[in-house]
Amino acid sequence: MKIDIHNHILPKEWPDLKQRYGYQGWVQLHHNCKGEAIMMKDDKVFRVIQDTCWDPEVRIRDMDRTGVTVQALSTVPVMFSYWAKAQDTLDLCHILNDDLAATVQKHPKRFVGFGTLPMQAPDLAVQEMHRCVKELGFPGVQIGSHINDWDLNAPELYPFYAVSS
Repeated sequence: MKIDIHNHILPKEWPDLKQRYGYQGWVQLHHNCKGEAIMMKDDKVFRVIQDTCWDPEVRIRDMDRTGVTVQALSTVPVMFSYWAKAQDTLDLCHILNDDLAATVQKHPKRFVGFGTLPMQAPDLAVQEMHRCVKELGFPGVQIGSHINDWDLNAPELYPFYAVSS
C-alpha cells in the first residue's frame, strides 16, 4: 500500500465570497478551459491549477497511474483565510469541509480528509473541529504555521490545544 500524505483539494465551485461577505481578499476559482482553472485573489492571478485539484475521478486516475493507494486531502492553505472576520471564515470552512467530506464519502477507500478551521477565533475552531471529527468523520484537521500575528505557541491558542489533544 502506498499512501500520499500531503495533497490539496478544492471544491469545483463555491459562491462569490466577496459578494457573500461584503469585502475583498477572497480567492475565487475561474474555470478557463477544460482541465484547468485560475485561482484569482482580488482580480489578480494567484495560481493556475489542474483538474486534479477539484475532480476526484481525475485524481484517482492519476493515483492509479503512479501507484498511490490512498491520499490524505486538505484544503489549499491560501483558503485558511485567518485574516478575515471569524464568522466568515467559519462559513467558508463549512463550504470547504462539506465538499471534502462528500469526496471522502464517495471514495472512502481512496481518500482521507483533514478539515480546516477558523483558527483566528479559537472558540469557533473548537466548534468546527468537533463537527469535522464527529459529523464529517475526519481523523484530524490541518492548521497553518501561524495565525496572523500568532505563532503556534501563542497563549490565545492554548484553549484550542487543550480540547484537541
